[in-house]
Amino acid sequence: MSIPHGLLTLLRSGPMYGYQLRSEFERATGATWPLNIGQVYSTLTRLERDGLVVGHEPDGEGRQRYEITADGDDAVRTWFARPVELGDRPRDELAIKLALAATTPGVDARGIVQSQRTATMRRLQELTRLKREAPAEPPPEDLAWSLVLDNLRFTAEAELRWLDHCESQLARARARSTSPSVPHTTPTEEIVR
Repeated sequence: MSIPHGLLTLLRSGPMYGYQLRSEFERATGATWPLNIGQVYSTLTRLERDGLVVGHEPDGEGRQRYEITADGDDAVRTWFARPVELGDRPRDELAIKLALAATTPGVDARGIVQSQRTATMRRLQELTRLKREAPAEPPPEDLAWSLVLDNLRFTAEAELRWLDHCESQLARARARSTSPSVPHTTPTEEIVR
């Protein structure tokens, strides 16, 4: 998730200070990716350094509003126009964990799959409950959360399918490693015998 691009996008609607940006970001994403206020301000500092936002003088309460610049607006347009590449996404901790578990002696990779499947199923049930409670045609202000919720549900469903695949592969590998060695023959060799 590109926090800088998310904050820049929000600033297109007008100047805001850090707490407003955090609230708007969490509202738009249904608080799926909560932001630490320190993360917001450190990101704003970098965006200002890079000329993508400009900070105004603090108001009477010490709040500094930030405004997007023309370069910042160009950066948002470019971000929206560019597809997200698989390599642009963060590393998948579960995939790394299972890959290492499958090749590390003494680690119960199948147990990890089962534990993750249970957790993912619970998460999917919760997401499905939230979807059922949401209006079938969300009002415009809830559309962003509805899209994020659908993404989370579809991702959980895909993870369950992938875990099934992992379990199947692990079972095959285990069967191969415990079965007696059988000479491999091709169909032609079978006929010749």
